[in-house]
Amino acid sequence: MNDDFTFSKKLSEDDIQKFLQGYTIVADNDKNRATFQLTEDNTKLKVIFLERDKSLTKLLENSKEKVQYTDIKELSNEFPSLEKKAFVFDSETGKVVEFDFIKNATELTAIIADKKDAQELNRYKNELLKLKGFLQDKVDQYPEIAKEITNDVNIVSREIDAVSHITETEKQLSKGGDSDIQLNVNDRDMYEDANRNRKEQEEQSEEQEKRRGFRR
Repeated sequence: MNDDFTFSKKLSEDDIQKFLQGYTIVADNDKNRATFQLTEDNTKLKVIFLERDKSLTKLLENSKEKVQYTDIKELSNEFPSLEKKAFVFDSETGKVVEFDFIKNATELTAIIADKKDAQELNRYKNELLKLKGFLQDKVDQYPEIAKEITNDVNIVSREIDAVSHITETEKQLSKGGDSDIQLNVNDRDMYEDANRNRKEQEEQSEEQEKRRGFRR
């Protein structure tokens, strides 16, 4: 996976250099995913195995018709984890882009809202609610990592509120019968707090950015 979260089949020389500098390589094959990272001054290789609930081939193919959602579970962690992803087809570039529900939360909500499709917005909200339920269960099961999980719960809750606000606004516009009014997904009231929180999270996770680095 590339820096822009699109997919490619080959490692470039730049990819290899980044890997040697501590960045992570992500390899996908059907429902399986593995991440590779050199640690401890390049003396050890950290490998994490994950399993996706859907085939990557089908996700890439079906995303050209509509947004695809998938769950990825980590198989080698003592604390069972789940990552929820969205596969979105970019008609301008002709590429499929993968978005993480936590790391790319604000951007993903804006993209879904910009489609102005009530059914898609409802699908997205249902996926957010399922992720929130999973995370809340983990808070009770694993108090030792509750602080980190709670932060993720807050991110998901924020996006659920944003989607609810968008849905309610669209209903009001529909009742008003003014077809010339368009919903602005970058509405300042809706995303100001979300963007500020996201910047704070990015400042606090510089080390995580190095771990994420680039993906193959």
